[in-house]
Parts: sequence; structure tokens; C-alpha cells
Amino acid sequence: MTLYLLRHAIAVERGTPGYARDSDRPLTAEGKAKMRKIALGMKAIGVDVDLILSSPFLRSSETAEIVARVLGASAKLEYSPSLEAGGAPAALIDELVGRRESVNKVMLVGHEPYLGDLISVLVAGKDGCAVTVKKGGLCKLDMTSLRYGRCATLEWLLTPRQLVKLA
Repeated sequence: MTLYLLRHAIAVERGTPGYARDSDRPLTAEGKAKMRKIALGMKAIGVDVDLILSSPFLRSSETAEIVARVLGASAKLEYSPSLEAGGAPAALIDELVGRRESVNKVMLVGHEPYLGDLISVLVAGKDGCAVTVKKGGLCKLDMTSLRYGRCATLEWLLTPRQLVKLA
């Protein structure tokens, strides 16, 4: 299985008037424009997915929708509460294991520090390794079997700037 872990693009700052709930913060105009360029970089390097699974928070869903359009994968986009900021990584792993027969390449769109901790668990077997995914950054993990714990190899972790240059 291949997992691509994508952090949402630049969003309205926490505490901005009009966005009382963290889950309602949208991408900024700059975030949307930059995400389109990042998605073109993904397409240029051959990122292909069977499923895009996103946090239902607005900034993540907007990010996932942009990527899905650019990759021609809009029909493959779904949402999971397990990817919410503060979600449950073990529940997410169970959800993915339950789909292993139908999906082999999955993009997860979510938040920090959740994604960094998930990378740490899957690569090192524990959270707490200093892994940070920048806004709009993308990580690729490969594994023969998925489980909560050390099971993955880190193929690469690209910054948004690197992805834009690949477009």
C-alpha cells in the first residue's frame, strides 16, 4: 500500500472574526492558488490515487477538492472524522485496513501535528519523532501491510515549494 499524506493549504488564521469554530476556517485566496500549483506538481511526478480521504474540516476539504480536480480523482474523494484535528489515528488505520482489498494508493488530507505523529508511528513505531508536514506539503509512505505501529518506509517528504517547482 502507498499512503500520501497531505497537509491542508494556507487557511484563515485561528481566532479570525466570523470563524468561531476551528472546523469552519476556509483556505485563503493565496492558499487556494498555491494548492492548485502544488497539485500540478503532484500530477507532474505521477501521483495517482485510488482514494482521497480527507478531514471534514473546511480547510482540508477545500484542499482535497482542489487536488481531486487536478488529478482527475473527484469521484474518489471521501471524508473521515478520523482525520479531524484531534482525530484517532488507530481508528483511521482500522478504516484503511478494512478497505485494503479495494484501494492500494490512498491520499490522506489533514492537519498537523496529527499527520506528523501518524508518519512517526508508521515509520518509527511511536509518535514523538520530530516530523512536521508544512501547509501544502506531501509525504509518501510505502508498506507491504498496514497496521498501527512500525510498518512503513518513508519514500519522501516534499515541501510546498518543491512541489510547485516540479509543476
